[in-house]
Amino acid sequence: MSSEKHPTPTERLVEAYDRMMERVSASLEEAEEKARPTLQKHLDRAVDKTVELEELTREEAEKVAAWLRRDLRDAGHHLAETGDELGHWLKFDIELMEQRLYEFLARAADKTKLELLELRETLQADPPHHSGEITGPGTLYCSGCGQAMHFHRTGHIPPCPKCHGSNFRRAPVKR
Repeated sequence: MSSEKHPTPTERLVEAYDRMMERVSASLEEAEEKARPTLQKHLDRAVDKTVELEELTREEAEKVAAWLRRDLRDAGHHLAETGDELGHWLKFDIELMEQRLYEFLARAADKTKLELLELRETLQADPPHHSGEITGPGTLYCSGCGQAMHFHRTGHIPPCPKCHGSNFRRAPVKR
């Protein structure tokens, strides 16, 4: 009898988010020596690899890639617009995070800073995060009541603990 524990569907998505972040980061490092490739190309490669290895279905991998793209874009916008450290964007002490994930986000966000600015015009402004999705480390604010929810590592976004809302933004909600 096997005592191997099978991950829940949410755990699978969280693990896939982290693996895809690692793949994008590794791809960016490789490409830095040759040329400055686009973020979309690397996300597509990470999605294809995830599907090829049967870690997720194509639909699940595309969903995780969209969440990853959103979080990388948020980090790139913050770095480009404020010049602040990535830690200010994350809104809590970096030492509380898993150092490895922070390094992946920082490396990927820095290398794609210019690409993200170019994509800015073609992307929706500040697309919302929704309960049920996966997000990287940082602080999300409920669009309904402004309640802050802190993510110290990649995780599943639950409904707002205050108003049970399901829409969130990285920046505080302006009232």
